[in-house]
Amino acid sequence: MTSKQRAYLKCLASSLTPIFQVGKASISPEMAAGIDEALEKRELIKISVLKNCFDEPKEIAQTLAERTNSQVVQVIGKKIVLYRPAKKDAKIQLPR
Repeated sequence: MTSKQRAYLKCLASSLTPIFQVGKASISPEMAAGIDEALEKRELIKISVLKNCFDEPKEIAQTLAERTNSQVVQVIGKKIVLYRPAKKDAKIQLPR
């Protein structure tokens, strides 16, 4: 992913609200499956890491990206943004 593409996705993600919260139990297989489904439908999602989570947001982002075959767009504070193009009917067209 180029820096121009990453900047475009960050711009799109700025208006999103988090649809998942990672808490004390960290990442479960069920949560990873839910995030995988959400990525297929939305392509770009925002995840919030709660204060009671002991893992670092960057570590959580890398783990989720590996489990869902997605890319980490950004990690700011306790917010994670992931992107994966949909297999069917991709809505987001990245700039070249």
